[in-house]
Amino acid sequence: MRARVLTALFAAVIVVPSALASASAPRSGDLHATKNCRGFTGEAGSYCLITSSNLPQIEVGSKINYLQPALLLTPAGSDVVLDPPGPGDNAAFGNCSLAVGQCTFWGGTGKFRHFHASVVVSHLDGYDWAWDGAYSFSPGD
Repeated sequence: MRARVLTALFAAVIVVPSALASASAPRSGDLHATKNCRGFTGEAGSYCLITSSNLPQIEVGSKINYLQPALLLTPAGSDVVLDPPGPGDNAAFGNCSLAVGQCTFWGGTGKFRHFHASVVVSHLDGYDWAWDGAYSFSPGD
């Protein structure tokens, strides 16, 4: 009986520090999402809606608001705000250019604090587009 208790305590001592270490490590991985741009009119405030995402922070129904849509087709692109649905101060800030075929994000508020992403933008069909790339949440950046 005593051997079982000691074995359990020894296992707990090993598991707890490794769990704490992984919890503080930066999170990163592949980002895959689709968006529908039926709401993009070419005017300031035009938007697209996320229709699928493998990243829980980028919820279905999140809006990508284009702040300078006239620049979207230039290499400079348009600044964007990714705004998930629901209450709270959660937004990711970035830039998208269809001329380059890329969106880049560099931080935000709430659950997007320390968020970084770089995705390739590709046309799927009609108003539908894909995002494929990488993301990270890196504290201290």
